[in-house]
Amino acid sequence: MILLLTTLQDTVQNLADTAQAVTTTAIKPQEDLHFIDLLFKGGWVMIPLSLLAFLGLVIFIERYLTIRKASKSDTNLLFQVRQNIKDGRLESAIALCKNTASPLARMLEKGLKRIGRPIKEIEGAIENTGKLEVSKLEKNIGILGIIAGIAPMLGFVGTIIGVITIFREVSAQGAIEIGTISGGLYTKMITSATGLIIGIMAYVLYHILNMMVEKIILKMETDAIDFIDLLEEPGK
Repeated sequence: MILLLTTLQDTVQNLADTAQAVTTTAIKPQEDLHFIDLLFKGGWVMIPLSLLAFLGLVIFIERYLTIRKASKSDTNLLFQVRQNIKDGRLESAIALCKNTASPLARMLEKGLKRIGRPIKEIEGAIENTGKLEVSKLEKNIGILGIIAGIAPMLGFVGTIIGVITIFREVSAQGAIEIGTISGGLYTKMITSATGLIIGIMAYVLYHILNMMVEKIILKMETDAIDFIDLLEEPGK
């Protein structure tokens, strides 16, 4: 009887200790996670990723403003050039193009300065100038494409390095603790997530700029054709 009471007392004590441990664990406050803190936990790989993000943003803003300005400067330019040519004011047409800072204006100026020469020569001059202007508009846009490709890979490299570090520590300690592995993994996965986000954003911005450039190219080609047709009209 005494043995039974002793066993029952030990069982009750063990249950009480277990309940206390569970309660202590449950009420233990969890560490608050902040975005900036997570970025710092990503390790040294976050430094080149941050530089890529900054570089991509600077290139996009600079190219966006440049391309937008180029597209707004061509309003009614061809119409005014046409009127000047019809009125016999060739020098006025050239001056108008020279004072308009846009790719189309520089194309038309090159063609106007060659009026009197064969049409093929004028077309060649306009085409070459157009290619040069397009290359200026596309300057540095390709860097966004490079960022879109290497940022996810760089983030993945950071995660792989973190995993190698974790398992090296496990090998050195000779024991596997789930808390250590999972805690290390979730911080190292930050680099992969950051790289993917930067890559996606760079990819989107890259195609936005390309669509803007293609729109300008289409307008330049259309206006160049109209300009050549104007020169081929009788009396020109």
